[in-house]
Amino acid sequence: MSKMIFVNLPVTDLPRAVAFYEAVGATKNPQFSDDTAACMVFSDTIHAMLLTHEKYKQFTSKKIVDAKTSSEVLICVSADSRDEVDGIVNKAKAAGGGVDPTPTQDFGFMYGRSYEDPDGHIWEVMWMDMAAAEAAMAT
Repeated sequence: MSKMIFVNLPVTDLPRAVAFYEAVGATKNPQFSDDTAACMVFSDTIHAMLLTHEKYKQFTSKKIVDAKTSSEVLICVSADSRDEVDGIVNKAKAAGGGVDPTPTQDFGFMYGRSYEDPDGHIWEVMWMDMAAAEAAMAT
């Protein structure tokens, strides 16, 4: 069985966050969603759990940082092509997200951009030509 990842993110406005994540291609799983949390599915193995601050505080006693002013984590997901990288970032922009909060990476065999959700969480989207990357590393 493949390992799954559930990224837990505190959000200030759950309906707004759900709408944003749906706009960038995630699907809400109602089985694991309620008024305090939403399970957003990107693939069979990648999920984002959007949690109200009150719900998030049930899992940690640490202070919730403001992701717009402090870095908490950089989340990176793969894409199948350079065009898909740009398409996802463009969807985030159209949904009100910040575009390219981290530098665009373009090394020919690897291409990546990023976006920020309404709460400031940064998602990187990366495409890599594995054969070209292996050849570049071999030299």
